[in-house]
Amino acid sequence: MRRRPRAFGTLQQYCYLLWAVARTMVEFRSFSRDALHCKFVLGASMTVTHDTRNFFLQGPAGRLEAILWTPVGDARPPLTAVICHPHPLFGGTLHNKVVYQTAKALDALGLPVLRFNFRGAGISAGVHDRGGGEQGDVRAALDFLASEFPGVPLLLAGFSFGAWVGLRVGCKDARASRLIALGIPVNSTDFSFLRQCNKPKLFVHGSNDEFGAIEKVRALIPTFAGGNHLEVVEGVDHFFAGKLDQLGRAINAWLSGEVSAP
Repeated sequence: MRRRPRAFGTLQQYCYLLWAVARTMVEFRSFSRDALHCKFVLGASMTVTHDTRNFFLQGPAGRLEAILWTPVGDARPPLTAVICHPHPLFGGTLHNKVVYQTAKALDALGLPVLRFNFRGAGISAGVHDRGGGEQGDVRAALDFLASEFPGVPLLLAGFSFGAWVGLRVGCKDARASRLIALGIPVNSTDFSFLRQCNKPKLFVHGSNDEFGAIEKVRALIPTFAGGNHLEVVEGVDHFFAGKLDQLGRAINAWLSGEVSAP
């Protein structure tokens, strides 16, 4: 019986690496096929192809596993985007379906999109820090995009735990011009910091979200500073099961200027 390489650390990380390689191959085949046949459409005549880069970016606790999609061509993008995944202690990674669908929507608009694993998730270095150290991971992701695309404004998106961590950083970082929060877990998490955040924000939420009662979400958002738009996807839970396409359409409409803040 062959021994697994020591460099991968824990057996859990080694197994995750094998799964991630297989998942990346599936993503690559899917996106290559869509690009070739011009099927990547989210709105009026929007078709995008991209290059995929799998790499590690340097975080404050060590290297962070990351995937960058970059549109093919030399055109300067209007925005670049980073997406933060849900809680790693409950299986959240950069391959989460909601994160992936968000990346697809942003990619279809011609934006470079960065997904990464927080410390201790997947094969990223470090250990989970309950949202504290993870803010440093988000800053590292923003630093990377800023260096890759100098002078281009940043969009920061996050799902669940990723929204709570990511928006805390995005509100304070002058490079982030727009924020997207998906499935904010308001039942157990404090989002009052958004009362001092003047940046444009999109909230997409399932009407049956078990971690964020829609009534509480509707009551909270008007108390937040800046322009805020709430899009409710009816009949879905925290993970937008069965209606992920509506999540993508909401992002597309907001960024395309088809909706306005109340």
